Amino acid sequence: MKEKKISVVITILFMCGCLLACKTEKTNYTDQTNSENVTEAQVLNDSSTKTQESDTNDQLNMEERSDVENDSAIEKQSDVENDSAIEEQSDVENDSAIEEQADEKMNSDTEELQQIHLVMVGDILLHTRVSESAHLPDGSYDYNPIFSNTSDVIEAADLALVNEEVIIGGEELGVSGYPAFNAPYEIGDALVQNGFDVILHATNHAVDKGKKGLHNCMSFWQEHYPDIEVLGIHDSQEDQNTIYYYEQNGMKIAILNYTYGTNGISLPSDMPWSVDLLEKDKVIADLKEAESKADFTIVCPHWGTEYNLGISSEQKKWAQIFVENGADLVIGTHPHVIEPIEWYEDEKNDNSALIFYSIGNYVNWTGGAGAGTANRMVGGMADVTLVQEDGKVKIGEYTVHALVSHLENGTGNVSTYFLRDYNTELASKNEIIKQDVSFSYDYCVNLCNEVWENWE
Repeated sequence: MKEKKISVVITILFMCGCLLACKTEKTNYTDQTNSENVTEAQVLNDSSTKTQESDTNDQLNMEERSDVENDSAIEKQSDVENDSAIEEQSDVENDSAIEEQADEKMNSDTEELQQIHLVMVGDILLHTRVSESAHLPDGSYDYNPIFSNTSDVIEAADLALVNEEVIIGGEELGVSGYPAFNAPYEIGDALVQNGFDVILHATNHAVDKGKKGLHNCMSFWQEHYPDIEVLGIHDSQEDQNTIYYYEQNGMKIAILNYTYGTNGISLPSDMPWSVDLLEKDKVIADLKEAESKADFTIVCPHWGTEYNLGISSEQKKWAQIFVENGADLVIGTHPHVIEPIEWYEDEKNDNSALIFYSIGNYVNWTGGAGAGTANRMVGGMADVTLVQEDGKVKIGEYTVHALVSHLENGTGNVSTYFLRDYNTELASKNEIIKQDVSFSYDYCVNLCNEVWENWE
């Protein structure tokens, strides 16, 4: 019985243990399941969170990258635009600079191509006392002081002409003054050194020393200054038949030089072509040829009446011949005093010319005395600018610069001044007062006002 009870108790305990074990296992399974569910949820949540975070990060990264790319693109675009702007500005500045340079060059070229500035002075009249002033202790001559006060204007001109009144025969023929002049070669040196380009030798004193004087003069120029143009005297018929043309920047200018005579002295019999004379047929033929070949023609006649402040009938006759046959500018010498300046109109041939009837002496120390002698101290420098317009060359501007011969004793004390640079004090020292007491600075000014309407 006791054993049966024990068996029953053991059975009951066994059954209770099984029930307890089942419950525990169920609980463990539930917990495990819940734990797994929780873990899976956490994983899912973590995964979702991570995905969300990843998406957010990706979005942020994309936004940041986009911002960076945008900023980079903007910076690049800005850089490109700035570079482009700088390049454009640089190109504009370069183009502008190039255009300005081109304009300056064009203006410079145009100005150079369109203009020729010429000047001319009157008689280099070497009276004895002028040459004595130039005579140095060593026996040589220096005429440069005569030109020292005007040479800057002479040298600045494109073309400078001078009327060399006296023949340059050299010392071997004897240096002499009035009435049969002869100059040493040093006067030729001084003319060149002070800027003259064209020497006019057709004067009434051209044959004062005969054939030898002509030969010496021409040889001097040919041997020492072959580039200087000498007009009015010739060493051959061929040379006389050849008209001189000055060419500059596409403009061609003819220059002709004649004298009314040679003081009654005949030309050498074997040299009838040695001096250019005012012979109507010859003059007209030269003018016709010049008209056919040149753009502009200048005539430099040695004409008129000595010491006459007006215009002679002979000058009027020749002025008509010159202008009717194509002359555009006439600059006269010989009267030893100044004469009017005027335009001469040739309506028949539709031509006009500017005429300086006489520009007087450049330098002189006349032996004359009395009233009117002072007039010989005043001369003029013709100043003309030629311009090229529409294929034609014409006179653009012109004036005359008043000059005065200043005379003092002593070496190097004869000099020519622009009247604008002269003054009362200098005039009071001029030795010509001893020959004409009326000479003064005011006298010179009044004379210019009387003869010329406008002057400088």
